[in-house]
Amino acid sequence: METFRPRWWLRGAHGQSILPSSLLRQQAVQRRARPLLAAARELLLECGDDVRLQSFHSSPSHPGEPEGDAVAVLLHGWEGSADSLYVQSLGQSLFEHGYEVVRLNLRDHGATHHLNRELFHSCRLPELIGAVRALQQRFAGRRLVLVGFSLGGNFMLRVGAAARAEDLALERIVAVSPLLDPASTLDALEQGLSLYEQYFVLKWTRSLRKKQAAWPGEYDFAPLIASRNLRQMTRDLVLAHTDFTDLESYLAGYAITGARLESLAVPSLILTALDDPMIPPQDLQRLARRDVLEIVTTERGGHCGFLETLLAPSWIDRVVTRDVLTRVPLRAGRATS
Repeated sequence: METFRPRWWLRGAHGQSILPSSLLRQQAVQRRARPLLAAARELLLECGDDVRLQSFHSSPSHPGEPEGDAVAVLLHGWEGSADSLYVQSLGQSLFEHGYEVVRLNLRDHGATHHLNRELFHSCRLPELIGAVRALQQRFAGRRLVLVGFSLGGNFMLRVGAAARAEDLALERIVAVSPLLDPASTLDALEQGLSLYEQYFVLKWTRSLRKKQAAWPGEYDFAPLIASRNLRQMTRDLVLAHTDFTDLESYLAGYAITGARLESLAVPSLILTALDDPMIPPQDLQRLARRDVLEIVTTERGGHCGFLETLLAPSWIDRVVTRDVLTRVPLRAGRATS
C-alpha cells in the first residue's frame, strides 16, 4: 500500500483532524461531488421493528441501462451524516469509477430525527443489520461493499461480525479510523485537546434539540444538556433512554476489542493513524486476530483526515477506491475512468 505523505504543514494530528471540515475544503469537495449528488435518490429502508433509516442511492448508469453489479454502502461517524465531506468525497471517487453508491444515515443523523420515535444510541446494531439486509434485497444479485468512518467503521465491522449469523452476503468491509474501545476514546477526549469534546457536545446538543422539536411532548433534554460534559451527558442518556444499568456496560456494548470480532468472516480492512487524537493506537492490539482482517496504520493522518493537500481528494479516497477496485472489481461491461 502506498505511503501517506502529507505536505509539511499538514503533518500535525490536530490539523489533519480539523481541516477536513474547513469551509475552503467544503467548497472544493462539494464542487467535485456534484455528479454524485445530482444522481442521488432517497431510499427509505425498512429495518425491522418499525425502524426506518434514510439513505441516498447514486447510480452511474444512464437511464435505460442496468445498474452496476457492485454497490458501495458508506456510513458516517457520530454526529456526521450522509452529507459529511469525507462521505461525499469518497462516494464521488467510487461513483466515477462505476460503482453504485449508497450513503446511509444513522438514526437521528442528518435530517432524520422525525423518522423514529426512540433516540439514537451506539448499541442499536440490529437496525444497521436490518438496513444492510434491506439493501441486499434491493440490490439482489449485486455485491455489497461496506465502508465506514469512525463510529460508522465500528458499526460496519460489527455488522461484518454478525453477517454469517444474519445471512448477509458481503464482499468487503473497509473501516477508516474506526472507534475501537469507546471507554478509551472517552478518556482520550477528556485528557486531550478540549476542542474535540466541546465540538461533540455542541453537535450533540443541536441534535437533541432537533429530536425534541420533532417529537413535542415526548422528550425534555434540558437536564441532560445542562452539564455540557460529554461523560455526564452520555451517562444520563444511558440511564434514561436505554436498558443498560450503567455507563460502563453501555460503552462495552459497542466496543470491538476483545472477542467481538472473532466471528468476523468478511474480508475486512482497517485504516487508521497512530497519531489519531481520539482512537488510542494501543487498542489495536486488543482486537481479535482474524485471517480475514488486515490492519494498516500510518504514522500521521489524525482522525479521518489523511489529507496530503487541503483541496485535493484525500489519500483515503485514493487508497479505498483502489482497494475496492482490486477486491471487488467491476465485471465486464462496466467502464472505469
